[in-house]
Amino acid sequence: MNHEPRRAFVTGITGQDGSYLAELLIGKGYEVHGLMRRSSTFGTRRIEHLCGDDAAGRRPLRLHDGDMSDANCLVRLIREIQPHEVYNLAAQSQVRVSFDQPTYTADVTAIGALRLLEAVRDLQDAVGTPVRYYQASSSEMFGEVAETPQRESTPFHPRSPYGVAKVYAHWITVNYRESYGLHASCGILFNHESPRRGETFVTRKITRAATRIKLGLQEKVLLGNLEARRDWGFAGDFVEAMWLMLQQDDPGDFVVATDETHSVREFCEEAFGRLGLDYRDHVAIDPRYFRPAEVDLMLGDSSRARRRLGWRPRVGFRELVAMMVDADLELARREVETRHADQHR
Repeated sequence: MNHEPRRAFVTGITGQDGSYLAELLIGKGYEVHGLMRRSSTFGTRRIEHLCGDDAAGRRPLRLHDGDMSDANCLVRLIREIQPHEVYNLAAQSQVRVSFDQPTYTADVTAIGALRLLEAVRDLQDAVGTPVRYYQASSSEMFGEVAETPQRESTPFHPRSPYGVAKVYAHWITVNYRESYGLHASCGILFNHESPRRGETFVTRKITRAATRIKLGLQEKVLLGNLEARRDWGFAGDFVEAMWLMLQQDDPGDFVVATDETHSVREFCEEAFGRLGLDYRDHVAIDPRYFRPAEVDLMLGDSSRARRRLGWRPRVGFRELVAMMVDADLELARREVETRHADQHR
């Protein structure tokens, strides 16, 4: 009997989380459709290994040009694809950049979620097909925290335009669940990293710099608040929680975290220490990297996700840092080889 594969539509598929989620879904037999913004350069580096045909001659990953600011595009794509599951990972996700681009952040991160929810509701109304929806909420919504650790019931007090936009996206998702009966869940994800993290995020900035310093490609790295503490996990673990939310009979909201916290200074110690270096010799503080409104401590309580979803993180803090350092060391070695080759041409 020929069973139709489940179809998933993923926004933000070219990002860190999108690439790990696409891998997970394809491994489970899904046909994955991803939304990709058109630009003058290709941004598919993280998902290139998924873009070909599989052993059976099928193409499990299909990319579609579009944008979260274009409601008509989202409606058309959702109607054409008719996905069983929709994962909204798209956002202007740089907290510091959101202070410089607050309007763009609000349009893509907040109103973009509303546009996508409307497209999903439109499909359900048109064909009566239930669609399960995942919204990527963020620990940045807690901001100036009212309690530690932070759980699903902790009040939100965002401290950046990004955090504010995520609060809107979170509550509009809850509103559509309660108003229209959508199977819509929100994952309140704490910081999650990997070798695929963008190089402007502090963790990747540290591991990239440490490995380049080790090989003599640079001398210093400029950072902001070393005392800021975060609950850091592995992105590959966190996307599994996203999928598990949409497999439940009832939708809900879940904190996804490791339930332990480490400072930026500890991250530096671990990353440079793995390379036999003392971070104090190479890290300099630059006031430009402090946020206008600082968030000092984030620590999640993921007990609900562990209890209801059966989820738990597999990669610990030291393993995560080691994974990132090792991957960036290989990148730095290739950079050295390229430089040597260029010098001998």
